[in-house]
Amino acid sequence: SPVRRVAIFGGTHGNELSGVFLVKHWQENGAEIQRAGMEVKPFLTNPRAVKKCTRYIDCDLNRVFDSDNLGRTVVEDIPYEVRRAQEINQIFGPKGSDDAYDLIFDLHNTTSNMGGTLILENSRDDFTIQMFHYIKNALAPERCPVLLIEHPSLKYATTRSVAKHPVGKYEK
Repeated sequence: SPVRRVAIFGGTHGNELSGVFLVKHWQENGAEIQRAGMEVKPFLTNPRAVKKCTRYIDCDLNRVFDSDNLGRTVVEDIPYEVRRAQEINQIFGPKGSDDAYDLIFDLHNTTSNMGGTLILENSRDDFTIQMFHYIKNALAPERCPVLLIEHPSLKYATTRSVAKHPVGKYEK
């Protein structure tokens, strides 16, 4: 089915500023990311950690999108990132449902010497594979490696896993 709703996440880790700056830029002036027939929503995922310029407040937001955390009862002492994951799941999900956003780009930074790298979680996701092929060709002759992090028995609890087609983008 066609991709109609896309989210661009920045600030999943509050000290990774490239995505934060891009999201804030697009929130102020989103004309360059808008396309006819498509909703594109830039979103700051962990604003408290961004404000403190730290990876996270209580726990890593990029590890709490599992069914246990998403289904936890909200109590006063629930970790901030778990509560934020529940909010994100309500806005862009629910995870695993037909109502979930079609695509989430989660923008990260790394200190590893991997350049601009796309992260693929499912080698059977034909749409994402074709999109990565298009991106790689559009960027040529620049390198754009694709890292497959697929594991047969893991259920991913990443921020982007809420979408039907999750995409991670890491930049040095």
